[in-house]
Amino acid sequence: MNRLEAMAILVSVADAGSLSAAARRLDMPLATVSRKVGELESHLKTRLFHRTTRRLSLTEAGSAYVAACRRILEDIGEAERAATGEYAAPRGELVVTAPIAFGRLHAVPVIAEFLAHYPEIDINLVLTDRVVHLMDEHADVAIRIGELPDSTLVATRVGAVRRVICASPAYLAAHGTPAVPADVAGHPCITFEALASVRAWSFGSGKSAQSVPVHSRLAVNTADAAINAAILGVGLIRVLSYQVADAVRANELRVVLDAFEAAPLPVSLVHAGQAPLPLKLRAFLDYMSPRLKARMAAI
Repeated sequence: MNRLEAMAILVSVADAGSLSAAARRLDMPLATVSRKVGELESHLKTRLFHRTTRRLSLTEAGSAYVAACRRILEDIGEAERAATGEYAAPRGELVVTAPIAFGRLHAVPVIAEFLAHYPEIDINLVLTDRVVHLMDEHADVAIRIGELPDSTLVATRVGAVRRVICASPAYLAAHGTPAVPADVAGHPCITFEALASVRAWSFGSGKSAQSVPVHSRLAVNTADAAINAAILGVGLIRVLSYQVADAVRANELRVVLDAFEAAPLPVSLVHAGQAPLPLKLRAFLDYMSPRLKARMAAI
């Protein structure tokens, strides 16, 4: 079995959604395409597709294997271009992950410009507020907010964001405005589990750092839900400054206790740092880094 040929056929089947569609794209007999996929499954001793009478869908093992095949085929293509001295335009697919609100507000506008500049690069953008493990989940680059643990990953800092306490003007008028961190303990709070504990909020930094217990009336798992609840007057909210920038400008929310804020959180572009760096990834990092820095400086 020609393993590389079989991998290329497998990727085509996954993209086309069926054996027959892949055969047409490849200008190859359907029987050949079916046989190559079957040989791969026999070699791997696992099923790569769920098969029904109407369509094919990747199994969990198949999805992981197809992602690995894409990288292998792209790496071989880049190695061949380097060996022949061909300076081709960056091409291929990049898997990028970012926090939901940050991705919507800041990553998507810059990625849209990037795609216009690099027509041969496709991007799969995964927006999630959990930390994505790049290697395990086959992501090429992540936008991370927060201090980064020591690891083999390579990080480029593009800015920092504040952690702010907010409430609606109507809520503050009815319940009073907290003047010092200890006052938070007497207010109902909305907690966003990806950012802070539902039990306590931290203020200040260094020797002035303090932790204040909070009464979580509502715990949610997305920033948008927490912000909407705060606008509706449920209580105090602690989120990142960019997440509430529009609501603050519209006077739907008001920042309180800004003199006691914890240290800002760094925003970083993170990747595995493989060498040589794929052309598509280098192009993405070189394009995104200065533009995200400019957007962060304007927040």
